[in-house]
Amino acid sequence: MAQEIEKKFLVKGDFKADAFKATRITQGYLSSVPERTVRVRVKGEKGFITIKGIGNASGAARFEWEKEIPVEEVKSLLELAEPGVIDKTRYLVKNTDGIHTWEVDEFYGDNEGLTVAEVELADENEPFDKPAWLGEEVTGDPKYFNSMLMKNPYKNWK
Repeated sequence: MAQEIEKKFLVKGDFKADAFKATRITQGYLSSVPERTVRVRVKGEKGFITIKGIGNASGAARFEWEKEIPVEEVKSLLELAEPGVIDKTRYLVKNTDGIHTWEVDEFYGDNEGLTVAEVELADENEPFDKPAWLGEEVTGDPKYFNSMLMKNPYKNWK
C-alpha cells in the first residue's frame, strides 16, 4: 500500500514567477470522515478517484491510493458527492534543492484568498529547502485539509 508523506505550508509571497506548470482542479468528496476520505477530481483533462487514510501523529504521513478514471465518471460521481466543491489551480514549482517540487494550490470560490504549498517527502525527517515565499507550517492542521475546506471554507474563518 502506498503512503503519502508531505509537509504543508501557507504561502506568504509571490511564487508564480517560478511555476513551470498550472492545472485547474475541481474535486468533491464521496466520504470525508477523518478515518478515510474518498475524493473524485477532474485535474486538467483527466479524472481520478483517491482514497486516503487517517494521518499519523504528526499529520505528515497517511495511506493514499489513487486511480485514473474517465472524466465522465467523475462528473457522475460528483452528483453523489457531499455538499461543497473544491476549485483551485495547482502550480508546480521546482525547489531550489533540485530534488523536490512544490505543489502550490490557489483556491477559488468559498476558499478564495487561501494559498497553500505542499512538498512530498520520502521520509518525515528528510531535509528540504524552504523558498522565501513560504509561510507558516500547517502540516496536520485539519482545517487546511481539502475535505474540511469544503465543510468550513476559508470565507467563514474571518
